[in-house]
Amino acid sequence: MTWDLILRKGKIGDVKKGVILLEDGKYFPGTPFGASGIRTGELVFNTSMTGYQEILTDPSYKGQIITMTYPLIGNYGVNSEDAESGGPQVEGFVVRECCRYPSNWRATHSLEEYLIEHNIVGIEGVDTRAVTRHIRSRGAMKCIISSEDADLRSLKDELDTAPGIVGLDLVKEVTCQSPYRWEDKNIPPMGAGVLPAISGNGERPLRVVAYDCGIKRNILRILSALGCEVTIVPASATAQAVLEKNPDGVFLSNGPGDPEGVPYLVGEVRKLLGVKPIFGICLGHQILGLALGGRTYKLKFGHRGANQPVKDLQRGNILITAQNHGFCVDLETVSGDTEATFINLNDDTLEGFRHKNYPAYCVQFHPEDSPGPHDAVYLFGDFLKDMREARGDGNA
Repeated sequence: MTWDLILRKGKIGDVKKGVILLEDGKYFPGTPFGASGIRTGELVFNTSMTGYQEILTDPSYKGQIITMTYPLIGNYGVNSEDAESGGPQVEGFVVRECCRYPSNWRATHSLEEYLIEHNIVGIEGVDTRAVTRHIRSRGAMKCIISSEDADLRSLKDELDTAPGIVGLDLVKEVTCQSPYRWEDKNIPPMGAGVLPAISGNGERPLRVVAYDCGIKRNILRILSALGCEVTIVPASATAQAVLEKNPDGVFLSNGPGDPEGVPYLVGEVRKLLGVKPIFGICLGHQILGLALGGRTYKLKFGHRGANQPVKDLQRGNILITAQNHGFCVDLETVSGDTEATFINLNDDTLEGFRHKNYPAYCVQFHPEDSPGPHDAVYLFGDFLKDMREARGDGNA
């Protein structure tokens, strides 16, 4: 149905209280919860059954409005320990039903209280199955979520002026402003028994400089739990500034948006290739691909959830992984000195690659989980091994 027909038929009056309006004219009415307001962003869906607080606070979701496919969200509340950043990063939150009376001994707030505190607009009572089917059919797209104005005409006017996600630099909105040391020594929520077995040789801890493109805290927790000294730098940090910190390795973090929107980081990573071991996750995977001369392309609706199967092409095992990305590296465009290490078993897209000559490798999924399975946490052990070999440790 065209926009003119929607407006002529008086559909505006059918919408009650809250609404999600997509750029193709499709809209979904619902009931507001959380903060009151109007937000725009890219509408995507996440298939995780749990982990909504980690999803809300993952900076990779900056610029996006999240639809949860699981029907009941909020049943175990929220707490300060499960946040992956300083607070929610999403533009809006869409659920079938919000539980207002959480039952969990760790909960300090309900989900709705948390959204209100952090000014995040939510809509519930939505047919999230229909939302998901529409996105899978038409692709992720711009939308506007409103808990105030239900007038489709005015919302469409505002949506028309909102920027798209392609080419947009969202990293600058979530990166740190100055370097800092990670000091939290707590074992990550997965527990010490899940972490890869790493043996040291009594020398100084491995020093890691992590580019913050929207880095999740559990990445830092794992590196710290494995004995690394981690310094986080802004995405705008130069290669020279990184090398002046004398790192044993460089980490490229996850982050939001289009990797081609951060050419300044791509250029600096290119200067670090072959100089220090590099490990990238998610956006860091895409940045490394671009630094090696490759290209990225936008997936129709992306991979977001804690149940994505990938195959480790080197070890031959199958992993169930947590993922959150809307762009993919085209390996055929990357330097011929690279090889694929992981593929997605749902659509055969690239999920990881490594350089054949340099200790540089990356994965598109999230081995740090939070939320999600722990299947791929061993990749942090590979990074530590690379750093020890580059440093010349005797028992690397």
